[in-house]
Amino acid sequence: MSFPLLTVLAAVPLIGGLALIWVRGATGRLVGIGVSLLTLVLGLVAFFSSSSLSEDVTWIGSIGAHYALGLDGMGKAMVLLTVVLVPAVLLAEWHVGEEPGARWGTSAFFGLALVLESFALLVFMATDVLLFYLVFEATLIPMYFLIGGWGGPRRAQAAVKFLIYSLAGGLVMLFGVIGVGVQTAQAGAPSFLISDVAALHLSSTTGRWLFVAFFIAFAVKAPMVPVHTWLPDTAEQATPGSSTLLVGILDKIGTFGMIRLCLGMFPEPSKWATPVILILALVSIFWGALMAIGSRNLMRLISYTSVSHFGFMVLGIFALTTQSLSGSIFYMLNHGFSTAALFLAVGYLVKRRGSADIGAFGGVEKVAPVGAGLFLVAGLSTLALPGMSSFISEFMVMAGTWQRHPWLAAISTLGTVLAALYVLLAYQRTMTGPATEVVQTHFTGRDVTGRERLVMVPLIALLLVFGFYPKPMLQVVEHTAKTTMATVGMTDPAPAAVQGGK
Repeated sequence: MSFPLLTVLAAVPLIGGLALIWVRGATGRLVGIGVSLLTLVLGLVAFFSSSSLSEDVTWIGSIGAHYALGLDGMGKAMVLLTVVLVPAVLLAEWHVGEEPGARWGTSAFFGLALVLESFALLVFMATDVLLFYLVFEATLIPMYFLIGGWGGPRRAQAAVKFLIYSLAGGLVMLFGVIGVGVQTAQAGAPSFLISDVAALHLSSTTGRWLFVAFFIAFAVKAPMVPVHTWLPDTAEQATPGSSTLLVGILDKIGTFGMIRLCLGMFPEPSKWATPVILILALVSIFWGALMAIGSRNLMRLISYTSVSHFGFMVLGIFALTTQSLSGSIFYMLNHGFSTAALFLAVGYLVKRRGSADIGAFGGVEKVAPVGAGLFLVAGLSTLALPGMSSFISEFMVMAGTWQRHPWLAAISTLGTVLAALYVLLAYQRTMTGPATEVVQTHFTGRDVTGRERLVMVPLIALLLVFGFYPKPMLQVVEHTAKTTMATVGMTDPAPAAVQGGK
């Protein structure tokens, strides 16, 4: 057996996170950031590896369960996102837990973040359905404590709401996992390998029920309207770092699972459900955008923008063209970086002002120009400004959707107009104009520190690099898009001129 790079990649943050149970204080911080940087190096090795990375060991032979890991283009993109965001969050939350009355210290936060990273990496690498489900559910444990342990006064309620929604979705998925095992056993050889499940010849009724079980769980995780209401409450109460981990990494499991499991294992049911899912995606785009415009809390505003962006991702996934699928996978990566930049930039401002209410700000750019500038750059990425990588992915989703559903694509473009409104209005209300007396008191001489700027530099740099030169990353994710299209049995529509015989 060759060197198990994927196992080591997931094991390093898990071991490091558990070690922080016994390591406290400044040493705990250094151990945490060191482990996250080592994981980053291992993740980059896996990302740039030219060889096929896979591991497969029989785990529970009697039911056909395997400890099976693998990386395709989409998996590589999600691994890159995860290993970059975790050290950024740890640096941004360097002093978390030092507030008066804090229940837990910094080492506990760092340890939970590393354990969460390990489970998330396993989700993105798992090629066995049972293994995927177990680590999918395991991510809830550290995330629950990250939400409930640090943050606002109603963080405990927000953590419980997050857990209830997630467990409900996971319970529905469990029925699907059991159904998959039963179907493979009836076919002659029990197996939970995704490749074996994809090879089954399921009846229409069975396949559709199994598809629905998985899709509901992923719609909750994504999140999509109408099962999205847990996210704004959670983002409002959690720390900026916890919200970054949740929206930037964990919520991507929803769209990741739609491609890997829903389309990959149930091609016919996926096409059957497409009309309804496309409508739900449009509803998510507009509902999220309108709620963001009406939000009076910056953290809730960002969470609603994510609901809208996930609508675009789901639209691209179920438009079922190579371009829209590639755009959606690229969108997952770009949204992770842009949302992380926005959450952390807002977090810096909220920490100084002591409030996330939009009305509590005004004229910040006069007394904290760097902080206001970081907020603006992150916001421009969120609204998909040309030159930012988010523009490329959003354009690809709409262009790919146009090939098969031109009216849906045309309607979705209005979502980009609303994005400009919710970002620019928020900036105008908080950053421009004369600095209020309260803002002057809280911000004068307290602009963004060197450490905080260091956190933002790689995030903004990646958004710009992928914005001006997206080709290498698009080549990575395109293979997954083409493979998925072949699995579903779809081909890209011919150009209109060819269809008309002109």
